Amino acid sequence: MILYIATLIGGFILLVWGAERFVHGAAACANNLGISPLIIGLTVVGLGTSAPEMLVSAVAAMQDNTGLAIGNAIGSNIANIGLILGITALTTPLIVNSSIIKRELPVLLAITILGYVLLIDGELGFIDGLILIATLILFLSWLIISSLQQRKTDVIEQEFSEEIPTDMSTGRALFWLVIGMIVLLLSSKLLVWAAVEIATTLGVSDLIIGLTIIALGTSLPELAASIASALKNEPDIAIGNIIGSNIFNILAVLSIPGLINPGGFASVVISRDYPIMLILTIVLIALSYGYRKNGCITRVEGALLLFAYGAYQTLLYFNAQ
Repeated sequence: MILYIATLIGGFILLVWGAERFVHGAAACANNLGISPLIIGLTVVGLGTSAPEMLVSAVAAMQDNTGLAIGNAIGSNIANIGLILGITALTTPLIVNSSIIKRELPVLLAITILGYVLLIDGELGFIDGLILIATLILFLSWLIISSLQQRKTDVIEQEFSEEIPTDMSTGRALFWLVIGMIVLLLSSKLLVWAAVEIATTLGVSDLIIGLTIIALGTSLPELAASIASALKNEPDIAIGNIIGSNIFNILAVLSIPGLINPGGFASVVISRDYPIMLILTIVLIALSYGYRKNGCITRVEGALLLFAYGAYQTLLYFNAQ
């Protein structure tokens, strides 16, 4: 058991480092190619921070651990809103200024509902995976076109411009991009192996492991990015990281087990886990738009989000018993 836990911790450390190097290299490459910082921030960085979830889900699906893959996608979204946004808001209140971010929120809700409709029959099939991937392509196309139309008037453009690496050569950027991807792949294999062994030893399902340990570990890049952005007084990037990651988790991460290893999954995903993710998504939208005030996630609201995440983990613990 000690070996499995040590491997899990080592895998998480490598995963976070690999994701950071991958995003850094990808962003620098895109910048050197003349791509807008806004587009880099909304697409390249968003996909990059979801790379850990994508690779872990792919490895899990290929090893016939579909429950772990699905749990990773849903659990990561719950952790992003409840844990990461809660901790970030406790660090500093998050005021939502960007119209682009506010426009993405209803899209996130629509995509979350789409995922529920596809899963409600208890099957994640190949067609479901194709629908999610097609929706991802449509979303990215819409995001790029609509964002470029507002780039000169939206505050997030300046925030992204200050975050994109501008002093890295293309060769060095490609080096870190490749190294980051290799480390991500290797650490994903280590994580899945250790997680499955721990689940077997403890006698719990791979779904529970995916919803808890793996979801938390693969969300660490979002935690680091969101807190760093909030401390730099870039609240729109902090919230944008969460929104973008959650969209990619549903469309990209959740589609992977359907494409690689389609089939059924535990019914509790539909009755317990997905509804909680949907409720937290609605709460995020309400807080970001604001009620009786401008959109702002205060420290009190951050504490409530953190409490909700703790309550969900407690529910999973007692269910596992």
